[in-house]
Amino acid sequence: MRRVMQIPWSSRRSHCMMGMTKLWFSLSLKPLASILLFSSLTQTQNPTNPPIALTKQVFTTLLQSCSSYPNHLKQIHALILTTGLSIKNSLITQLLTNLTLLGDMSYARQLFDQMHKPRVFLWNTLIKAYVKNGIFTEAAFVYRQMHLLGVRPDQFTYTFVVKACAELPELWAGSAVLAHVVKYGLEFVAMVRTELILMFAKFGELGMADFLFETMVDRDLIAWNAFIAACVQNGNAGQALALFRQMDVAGIKPDAVSVVSAFSACGQLGCLENGEEIYGIMRKYGIVCNIIVANARLDMYVKCGSIDMAEALFEDMPQRNVISWSTMVIGYSINGESEKALNTFSRMQKHGVQPNHVTYLGVLCACSHAGLVNEGKAYFSHMVQSGNKNIRPKIEHYACMVDLLGRSGHLEEAYNFIRSMPIEPDSGVWGALLGACTIHQNVELGQRAADLLFEVAPDIGSYHVLMSNIYAAAGRWDFVDKVRLRMRKRGVKKIAAYSSVECNGKFHIFYGGDRLHPESSEIYEKLEDLLRQVKSIGYIPNTSSVFHDVDMEEKEATLSSHSEKLAVAFSLINLRSECPIRVVKNLRICDDCHSFCKFVSKTTKREIVMRDKIRFHHFRNGDCSCNNFW
Repeated sequence: MRRVMQIPWSSRRSHCMMGMTKLWFSLSLKPLASILLFSSLTQTQNPTNPPIALTKQVFTTLLQSCSSYPNHLKQIHALILTTGLSIKNSLITQLLTNLTLLGDMSYARQLFDQMHKPRVFLWNTLIKAYVKNGIFTEAAFVYRQMHLLGVRPDQFTYTFVVKACAELPELWAGSAVLAHVVKYGLEFVAMVRTELILMFAKFGELGMADFLFETMVDRDLIAWNAFIAACVQNGNAGQALALFRQMDVAGIKPDAVSVVSAFSACGQLGCLENGEEIYGIMRKYGIVCNIIVANARLDMYVKCGSIDMAEALFEDMPQRNVISWSTMVIGYSINGESEKALNTFSRMQKHGVQPNHVTYLGVLCACSHAGLVNEGKAYFSHMVQSGNKNIRPKIEHYACMVDLLGRSGHLEEAYNFIRSMPIEPDSGVWGALLGACTIHQNVELGQRAADLLFEVAPDIGSYHVLMSNIYAAAGRWDFVDKVRLRMRKRGVKKIAAYSSVECNGKFHIFYGGDRLHPESSEIYEKLEDLLRQVKSIGYIPNTSSVFHDVDMEEKEATLSSHSEKLAVAFSLINLRSECPIRVVKNLRICDDCHSFCKFVSKTTKREIVMRDKIRFHHFRNGDCSCNNFW
């Protein structure tokens, strides 16, 4: 029998301590060194240097050291399995957490599936990881497994499960989860309820979201900010501003997040007065104007058509990033300052700021609004050939190029450009071509574009209306009737045109022929007076903007009560003479209202800023910033 050398305990302890010292030193250097040294210390065959003990503490330290290296973590897992320590849930939990943080969901899931009766914390870890990595369907599936196995979820489970449901295509899964939340008595937990509010708001169920918010027991700043931001993101800017004011009344002090959402809401609505009021509230509470807040305020000025204020703020900003520069490029382009937009882009590059795809969208937009075809082609070619992923053309850039070519009259070239696209054209691309055909009254190409467009987006009413307008302008009323009949059969509805005006912090909305406003009689009286004045200096109603087969007198009557004209008349009655008239139109301004506003600006000596679906029109002294090219 082989004699085994007996090593005194003091010597073994001394060797273990030396080994541990080496291991700890290696952990402070590189994870790979840790793995190699650990392996050598645990596999030595020298009887005078027995291996160090494979304890939970050793593996814990090693996992911490290698937390950023997925391959090393897998090697450690293999070592844990050979020692029998895999039954230690804390080690497997740490390993699972590290893997999910690195996004290695395949290995993490295999590890999880091999665990015996994982605790709720581990279920939560896996669900959270799927949500963080954007794998929302799998997150919902894991929750379903958890539910079927009878594992009782907690508030942290639902925080992430509801996040996952908010990203699914339909609401039914989220509604089912709400029932479970109520079943387990977690419906009044603030963070769970906040996520439920965001989910319902995202699906457009603002009634339910509002109910959950109003019946919330503890509405903290996080809940207020979340609901306000959700309203803004879902196009309910009016409700967002109302909530912002309610928050102040409720004694909740706003922070930078609140202010950013409020500025965004003002930008959507085009309400400069409210935006300036929010800036005052921001200063009142001493909220720091960091670059995020400054960019939000800059964006608000741009979207309100106050490009001079945006320019002043931009120049005063102590720090500017790519968002700041891109906002100004886009701001100049949509406000008819294409030359300034391109100069700002050049200046941006000289300052060493790398443009992104949003910046280039503003550049192409500037070229489109100014008819700079060759310049636009050059910028687009640079995007294609640069090899930079950050500026690789997306579908919206292709749509902008089609708009540039089509608006400038190069309709066949625009059509061929679409046909040569490396990605499938969407409704925005075909819609840009159809819009150009409307401007240039090209019925044949418009028909081709419409046929392809209706395959991609058969239920968007504005495209049907565009095609109908092309036929009407050509006097082909039988085809107009066919388009309208097709809309009725498919249940496609035309979007009602309206214009809005801000006056003394309140919004006033006008529809064509609207007589519901409290000041209707004064508005129509003012409008009649305006029409007399502008006709006396050369205004002639452009009846080609009325796409109905009616007599001339009825066409003029229809034109005279367009929402833009009502909004302008109301503003002249109620706004101080030194204030510009700011009107927001939800659709494209018609040719007649464009002409009307030019004459009104001349006869009244008032500046009119009109924001339509596409761009801004600044009317001053009988001229427009678009130079009649829009």
